[in-house]
Amino acid sequence: MLAAVFDPFPRSLEPAVDFSTPHRVPLTWLAEHGNESIRLRAARELSPPGYVADFEGLGQAVAESKQVAALARKQKADGLWGGNLMGLAKSAKDGIRDVGTVAQYRRLIELGMPRSARPFKLADRVLFRLLSRDDDPALQFEYRKLVKASPETAEWVRDFQREAATCALAEAGYADDPRVRGAAHKIASAVSAYLRSPIVENPVKRTSKGNILDPEAYPPSWYSVAMIAAMPNLQRERAGFAERLGQYLSTTETRKTYSILMGRRKLKPVHVILGDPMHSDARGHIRDLPLCLHFIELMARLGAAAQSVAIERVLHRLYADVDEAGVWRPSGLGSLPRAVLPVSYHYFPLHDNTKTADGRVVDVTFRLALIAKLMGRPLEFV
Repeated sequence: MLAAVFDPFPRSLEPAVDFSTPHRVPLTWLAEHGNESIRLRAARELSPPGYVADFEGLGQAVAESKQVAALARKQKADGLWGGNLMGLAKSAKDGIRDVGTVAQYRRLIELGMPRSARPFKLADRVLFRLLSRDDDPALQFEYRKLVKASPETAEWVRDFQREAATCALAEAGYADDPRVRGAAHKIASAVSAYLRSPIVENPVKRTSKGNILDPEAYPPSWYSVAMIAAMPNLQRERAGFAERLGQYLSTTETRKTYSILMGRRKLKPVHVILGDPMHSDARGHIRDLPLCLHFIELMARLGAAAQSVAIERVLHRLYADVDEAGVWRPSGLGSLPRAVLPVSYHYFPLHDNTKTADGRVVDVTFRLALIAKLMGRPLEFV
């Protein structure tokens, strides 16, 4: 398995990061080499106090960019993308024709599209309706056939969709909306109960149908973790839970192959997190750089990144290839790092021109600077 590990870092490195040392943020370089989304987000999220930028003009440039325009054209009048809610990639088996509504909505957020834009307004109606736990079968979307064949799966489908909708709305700036807060606290309570239960020690059971996630288990998902990361007030209100969650996500994830049993159908646990999902080795080698950056950023927003030995090792390898100008330049990088799992679809890449050497490193350069800031490292601007 280690032969497939992503390793653009050939030299021997010390397994530690000195987070007290300044990280150089290449604002000028990002503005010169990044696309509209990178320029806006770098100016908005990385710039020092007093930094002057035309944020309205940058936002308008994002709204008119090719990436955003292409996504907006795919949205239907009912607010949906791809005719489904949860799809992360096309799947003929599951009847998924294209990436679904939650992932496309979150991608528009990551790209920096202004929140007043029409695509958000259309999708908000659907997402808020999901928070109401409306029993309308039409809201089951791609799971409608599953629920019809196995009615006992209806509750799982509603909970799963509610997590995704709450996450998307929290990231979109609705973190203090009473409807979002109410749903978020219910989700946090369910995850907290799981973290305190005996099931957490062995959530995967061996059955006659193979390894199955315990039906009583309610582990964190990519949605619930991102939701909590986007809600600092909830983190403060439930500080003990946030700390336990960070500790859990720092433990080694099970390597067992398992499924989620829904009626007679087995689903892939793409969204479930049973510990640290990076699967890095002792030297910090990784296979899925987009996923790892996404996970590390979430952990940083939870205030838990520094407590993870695995994250420290991975960051050490990544920061070792940041040059004097603050740009990530690993040797032998001939193409953009590719995702292995689709959970980072909305997150990476933001920059759409990867034909040049600079274009292939823009995204990681931006993310490493943002992670450094979120982890409280001193920043130097160049």
